[in-house]
Amino acid sequence: MRDEDRELRVRALFDAVRAEGRTALTAPEGKVVADAYGIAVPGEELATDVDEAVAAAARFGKPVVLKIVSPDILHKTDAGGVVVGVEGAGDVRAAFHHIIANARAYAPDARIEGIQVQELLPTGADAQEVIVGAVTDPTFGKVVAFGLGGVLVEVLKDITFRLAPVDAEEAVGMLDSIRAAEVLRGVRGARGVDRWALAEQIRRVSRLVTDFPEIAEVDLNPVIATPEGAIAADIRVILAEGAPQPRPTYTREEILGTMRRLMQPRSVAVIGASNEPGKIGNSVMRNLVDGGFSGEIHPVNPKADDILGRKAYKSVTDVPGEVDVAVFAIPAKFVAAALEEVGRKGIPNAVLIPSGFAETGEQALQDEIVAIGARHGVRLLGPNIYGYYSTWQDLCATFCTPYDVKGGVALTSQSGGIGMAILGFARTTRTGVSAIVGLGNKSDLDEDDLLTWFGEDPNTQCIAMHLEDLKDGRAFVAAARATVPKKPVVVLKAGRTAAGARAAGSHTGALAGDDAVYDDILRQAGVIRAPGLNDMLEYARALPVLPTPRGDNVVIITGAGGSGVLLSDAVTENGLRLMEIPADLDAAFRRFIPPFGAAGNPVDITGGEPPSTYEATIRLGLEDPRIHALVLGYWHTIVTPPMVFAEVTARVVAEFRERGIEKPVVASLAGDVEVEEACQYLFERGVAAYPYTTEKPVAVLGAKYRWARAAGLLGGGR
Repeated sequence: MRDEDRELRVRALFDAVRAEGRTALTAPEGKVVADAYGIAVPGEELATDVDEAVAAAARFGKPVVLKIVSPDILHKTDAGGVVVGVEGAGDVRAAFHHIIANARAYAPDARIEGIQVQELLPTGADAQEVIVGAVTDPTFGKVVAFGLGGVLVEVLKDITFRLAPVDAEEAVGMLDSIRAAEVLRGVRGARGVDRWALAEQIRRVSRLVTDFPEIAEVDLNPVIATPEGAIAADIRVILAEGAPQPRPTYTREEILGTMRRLMQPRSVAVIGASNEPGKIGNSVMRNLVDGGFSGEIHPVNPKADDILGRKAYKSVTDVPGEVDVAVFAIPAKFVAAALEEVGRKGIPNAVLIPSGFAETGEQALQDEIVAIGARHGVRLLGPNIYGYYSTWQDLCATFCTPYDVKGGVALTSQSGGIGMAILGFARTTRTGVSAIVGLGNKSDLDEDDLLTWFGEDPNTQCIAMHLEDLKDGRAFVAAARATVPKKPVVVLKAGRTAAGARAAGSHTGALAGDDAVYDDILRQAGVIRAPGLNDMLEYARALPVLPTPRGDNVVIITGAGGSGVLLSDAVTENGLRLMEIPADLDAAFRRFIPPFGAAGNPVDITGGEPPSTYEATIRLGLEDPRIHALVLGYWHTIVTPPMVFAEVTARVVAEFRERGIEKPVVASLAGDVEVEEACQYLFERGVAAYPYTTEKPVAVLGAKYRWARAAGLLGGGR
């Protein structure tokens, strides 16, 4: 069937369903949709009376399934509206009357259109029940799902999600993304399923929901997958109640143009600037002036002539020349009027520090400023934020403590409290940052705008983002896909509980809890998801330090057997691979370690060895091209004190990097407090080192590997 013909056929069906005031399609209507899109379903007929049911069953000539057909009964099994394996005229008659009676008892007022007589699908060891579906996610729009079918999908929730539409390769990839993927390949004597046929069911469902945005949910459950094919035993289609509100969109060039003036401004106006210590307007002014911002700073306050030695203006419209950014430090109730003046002045960016908008229930006030911004072409950052830092511009447009250590990490947060945790971590660890940006209520500018900018910013090497939600998940994914090949993107997504799993009209909808969808789709976009705040910050700190690995072989060199075991566990848990040490390399390591040590992997040099043993084994690990990454386990001894170990390690790593041999090296240091200084020393010299933990160094190495794979630098890309 031609694309235009099938779309016309389905469109006519949906219009008819809507005309009847319904949103749920009946099973026969679902079959019309399935046939139009090539979704494989069993042979079936609609019987309006018992004699038609007997005749239909006879035509199939084998056991059948009988199902109630009612626009008012969505869950047929719950209503006792399904009987499986019916054969012979007598059994068909009995089952027919039994189903009708159950339906009447379940929903006395339900309209009953008849009984669906359907071919019985294969059973047995070679038949696997799976679920294929699609749901409209509030963040990502149309999302296609695949997982184990039947009762197992509800119990185990072994399901994976992708943005729709998916192509054939992505659909096949979904089969390998569930925990029970091996079942589909065949286990315990069972043959594997027809993977191509199953992937086609996924692809066709994704195409259907892409062509018809008004579809809220599609549920094929179960799909019976066998070595010979994949057929959906049941198809459920539910239409949405209404159309979603369109979101304003901007081209990449428009976003970059606005963000350039926000992050690299030549002129900043502070609306609500003050001479009074303790006022937000005073703190913002002091940070801008004391931070050394070289551009123009224009205080705006109708009651002052001079603020911190700068001429003050009654209105932003009085400020001479062009202004790139207006920072608001006035109460919420005055923002709308001042924003109108910003718009008339032609200022492209408004940084809205004040709270008192949607976060306190004042949605109408927030809607008003959004409308003003849209009318004048002013992009809004906030409201309800701490401001932002752009360190390479010496710009500190915030009422919080200043920060001026320049580096390659861009950090964003939706929460002010998290923003200050970011600031404290950066200061404590001496992490150089390119920017720290608060997003607050995200009335306009959000993560995809920032990600688009940081992806192109030459001063940014890694982006780390704390978020509670995404306004436009698809825009974020597009920005991430454009950025990840160039630099890592780390996300801490708050709200990982199943609270998002709401009541829904299908299994797929109920299983699509917010976090499950976020997890799969962020991974699909190549984003590194951090499990916690400290993890996000450590990933951001370490990823720019570590070279990109060129292969999967990880070797552990340790001075303590116990650490070696824990490091081995961490390597496996982070999806890394311990190298199988070949005989010649094993012999080479043994030349440097005592007889009671252990080669293999981990290489255990024992705790009493001098610095020369550490140096020799690390040197061998860096020299052998078959080894791609090193994990070092150090144990504090007087023979090799912490700083001696750190200096030896840093010197050897630097020597090899000068020779063009760059491999990621991470280290776990166990010992007294001196190991803290040693770790800082190593970090500053390109070795991600941590005291008192075997988990963190391997976790950051795992994050580096995940990015390298997602960026297509290590094979097995996303």
